[in-house]
Amino acid sequence: MTSPPATHEPLSRTARATRTRILEAARRELGRNADSSLGDIAEAAGVARRTVYAHFAGRAALIGGLAADAGEAIRVAIATIDAPGPVTGRAPDAATALARVVLTLWPVGDRYRTLIGLARQDLGANGFSGLLDPVRDRVAGILARGQQQGVFRTGVPPGPLSRALEAHILALLDSVNSGIWADDGTGTAATTLIAAGADRDVAASTVRRLRDADQPGCHAQ
Repeated sequence: MTSPPATHEPLSRTARATRTRILEAARRELGRNADSSLGDIAEAAGVARRTVYAHFAGRAALIGGLAADAGEAIRVAIATIDAPGPVTGRAPDAATALARVVLTLWPVGDRYRTLIGLARQDLGANGFSGLLDPVRDRVAGILARGQQQGVFRTGVPPGPLSRALEAHILALLDSVNSGIWADDGTGTAATTLIAAGADRDVAASTVRRLRDADQPGCHAQ
């Protein structure tokens, strides 16, 4: 059952801090146990259960709050990719561009990976899918450019290929969530490039170069 739209009044600094604490507790508790109750979350947040209900009408609203935070984090991450860098006179090659998207968004996905299962259950497929809209067009454009450049050698069109890569990354995040795999984003970036049709050596060297550029004392290219 869908809750009626809430009216959003400006929150005081204390109320914002409490809301953030509740969402952080929810992210942790639901990550450990998807069936955690609002009472469990209230206890983990150090607040009364009625305080949770003062901010969120129920479980669906709480999951919606987590999804909204995740969506904002995705938008911020995309903005950092778009931020002006050193002027080289040319756009990065498609392999570099795709690897950069994966490496930049991986920490966001890792932080909110508990939503992979919860959002589909509590928000519905469309609600979860909407979180990824800002990324899809970007990735499809990179794939189209990479296929034109001959970097991504595959007969799958950019749109469907983008969805396939999305499923690949979400499956790896779910594996991390299940504790059967660990990654800092580099493995996922390399395998995503390979799945997109890049040569294995190109994928490895591209990801290694970007990771090296992120180390202290190095500068992004």
